[in-house]
Amino acid sequence: MSKVADMRQIISIQSQVVHGHVGNSAAAWPMQALGATVAVVPTTLLSNHPHYPTMRGRVLEADLVADLLRGVEERGLVENCAVLLTGYLGSVEVGQVVSAFVERALRRNPDIHCVCDPVIGDNGIGVFVAYGLPELIRDRLLPQARLATPNQFELEWLAKRPARNLEGIVAAIHEVRAGRSVDFAVTGCVLEDTPESQVETIVAEGDAVTRISAPRIPVRPCGTGDLFTGVLVAHRSAGLSLCASARLAVQAVSAVLTQTQIRQSGEMVITLDALTAKGEA
Repeated sequence: MSKVADMRQIISIQSQVVHGHVGNSAAAWPMQALGATVAVVPTTLLSNHPHYPTMRGRVLEADLVADLLRGVEERGLVENCAVLLTGYLGSVEVGQVVSAFVERALRRNPDIHCVCDPVIGDNGIGVFVAYGLPELIRDRLLPQARLATPNQFELEWLAKRPARNLEGIVAAIHEVRAGRSVDFAVTGCVLEDTPESQVETIVAEGDAVTRISAPRIPVRPCGTGDLFTGVLVAHRSAGLSLCASARLAVQAVSAVLTQTQIRQSGEMVITLDALTAKGEA
């Protein structure tokens, strides 16, 4: 019997935690709940994210991640892959392994839609990844991507210029593109004309730029960007446009944050109802 390709197969290479929701622990189940088939490849195995007083576990050894990715190839997942998503990498050595895997995957299946979530840092925190990783993401992973999902801080870091108004966002995206055909969904944007009660996601698809607003909810759990990208990717794998997928992702994150606030939880409260919420974004 011939094998039928899974047009919604996603390979997601990110961090994993035991408690809480960051990396694959924020994105994998939402992608599966929205109908995608997800191969979950960890780059870390940690008890929790580092904003707790203690953290156990470690960034995985590059050889182990390489071995897992070889297994992904041996199972034929690359040939059937619709989306290859990369997020938090943990170390330069792991980043090199992941980048080499992406290069091999694209040679075997040029139709893969590579999505790079360039996890580098955030406003108020600065760069929080290992030395050398931001440059590796910029120089090796972003050039392979069809879609990038940085937050506002990460876009500014990548472009080496401020992006505090729409013109600045567009100029920064143009700088990072460097002539390549890559779309952007920039999260957590607070621009000069953004109302105080809102936060924006800026979607740049070719020359078209769309602003998507959401209410600012007074909670800030970790992993919202990972959740956003996961929901966006799941909808994109179902054939929705980038803008439609981004709107649904913004609505889902907003609903999750509302539930998180209601339950007074320090971690995101992710439910199927929230993932499929339909708001006004």
